[in-house]
This record gives sequence, structure tokens and C-alpha cells, in this order.
Amino acid sequence: MTNNNNSETLQFDTQHEDMIHDAQLDYYGKRLATCSSDGSIHLFEVDGKQQKFLESLKGHSGPVWQVAWAHPKFGSVLASCSYDGTVLIWKDTAGSGFTVIHKHDKHQASVNAIAWAPHELGPVLLCGSSDCRVSLLTFTEEGVWDVQTIRNAHATGVNAVSWAPVIAAGAFTQPGAAQSTGLVKQFATGGSDNSVKIWSYSEDKKAYDVAQTLDGHSDWIRDVAFAPNIGLPRTYLATCSQDKHVYIWTQDAPSAQNRTPEWTRTPLSAPFPDVVWRVSWSMSGNILAVSCGNNKITLWKENLKGEWEQISEIDEGGPKA
Repeated sequence: MTNNNNSETLQFDTQHEDMIHDAQLDYYGKRLATCSSDGSIHLFEVDGKQQKFLESLKGHSGPVWQVAWAHPKFGSVLASCSYDGTVLIWKDTAGSGFTVIHKHDKHQASVNAIAWAPHELGPVLLCGSSDCRVSLLTFTEEGVWDVQTIRNAHATGVNAVSWAPVIAAGAFTQPGAAQSTGLVKQFATGGSDNSVKIWSYSEDKKAYDVAQTLDGHSDWIRDVAFAPNIGLPRTYLATCSQDKHVYIWTQDAPSAQNRTPEWTRTPLSAPFPDVVWRVSWSMSGNILAVSCGNNKITLWKENLKGEWEQISEIDEGGPKA
């Protein structure tokens, strides 16, 4: 696995018997969860470059596509989604190991992507499925899991989801902006209909509606990723596709002259040599990692001219400047 901040490559013996689909470190970088086509989830304790296998979690009856750690303020909680159409919420209670505390089985096909909302919005898990639906699973103050479903989110299935930062663009550069806009409640989805959709929360409807559809890719969207935002005057969204392209979409902060700025699309580079499967931002939001079907990861950074440059390449042999 790769740490995007310093291009350090760490090798893990994951002990899975089949293809690994996802690997995620927890908030403190002390535990690693991996998932595989064999239907299992493996947990490791991480100490520098050393790792120790902790346990194997088995609850899904099909390949597990993604895992996601909740913010530690909600406890030691891990979510997983699978081809079997379910999402499982696991929790480590009293150090006795992880057990399933909730099974989300309202989808009718493979659940392909999951993402926890920023902790400021509470314990909310966003799920995207091949049944064309998006669901939001929320743990309420009453101690129950509430489900809100968006039907026909993408006509031929949802492949990727990502939450926007809760701090509004321009919050630190425009006096009073943070107070006037409040917390941002927005997420992006990518589908097999080749489109990316931006969803915003409507206080009147108490639900999420499509705010904008971003067209430009010519094949299935494989991943979408909002960059962390420290209040700068622009929002960044990376998307990648079966069409071998990566696009950086930017939206300037709203102003008195323009309340709803348009999204601008910038190609990261010429087409990649293979399908692009994943895009992931560094914690600081200024470096983008791109995972391609040729088994290589490239790191990209925007220069002072607003152009994106490749700064490193990582393969099985390690990083290359």
C-alpha cells in the first residue's frame, strides 16, 4: 500500500486467498482493513513498517468491494459492502473482537461503494449499488439505523461515491462565509451511465437532490473523490473512468456576483494506458494518486500555473521520481 503524503511503499502479507479490492487505514493509521473476492475482511495492527495480523471477519457471502472506517468519535466501527447486496457494520466492543452490529440489506444488487460522511454530519454511511440506487444509513439518537433511499440515482448502476468537505470553499478567505453557509452537505456519485452527479441537501425537503450533472467521460465511472478543503476558494473533484481518462473538476466559491458557479473540467493528462480504477487525495488535498489497470500508481500535483504534473510513479519495484 502507498502513503500518498511521502510516496512510501509498504508491503503487507494480507493472507487473502483471492484478489484484494480495497485496503484502508483507520483514522490514526494504526489498523489496516483489507477485503477480497474470497468474501473476507482481514485486520492488521500497523507499527511503522511492521504489521501484525489481528483477525479475519467473515459475514458476506460474496466478494467484498470496499471497507470504510468510521471516525473514532463513534467508536471502533468498520463498514463493508459486497456483491451479495449487503452492507455490514462491524464494531469492536470491549476489545473482544469485531462483531456485526447492523446488516443493511435494502439493496437488490451488488453494493459497490461506501463512504462515511464527515463526522460533523454524524454517523452517516453513503452506499451506492448496481440496483441504480443510493442509500444513506444513519444511526439516530434513538439508537436505531434509519435508511433514506434515492431511487434511479444512475440509470444503469452506481459505482462510486464521495462526500464533499463540510467546510465551504472560501470560508477562510471570505469574511463571514463560513457562518453564512453553515456546514456543506453534499456528495458525488459516479455511474455506469458515464455521468457524475453532485447531490446537495435540501433543508425544505429534508433530502438530497441533484444539484449538477457532470458529463465528459465516455464510459463507466470507476471512482470519484473530493479533495480535502481547508477553506481555499475552490473545490476540487477527481473522477476516473473505464475510458482511461482522469478529470479534475473545479468549482470556485460562490460570490455576490455568482451564487452558483459552474464546474470546470481539466484533463489530468493524455489518456492513461489502461482503465483507471481509483483516485485518492493526500490528507492535505494537494497530491492526487491515480491507480491504473497497468498495475502502476502515479502521483500528481498542480503547479503554480494551474497545470497538473506527474511527480512520481509507483509500481512493485517501488517509487520512481
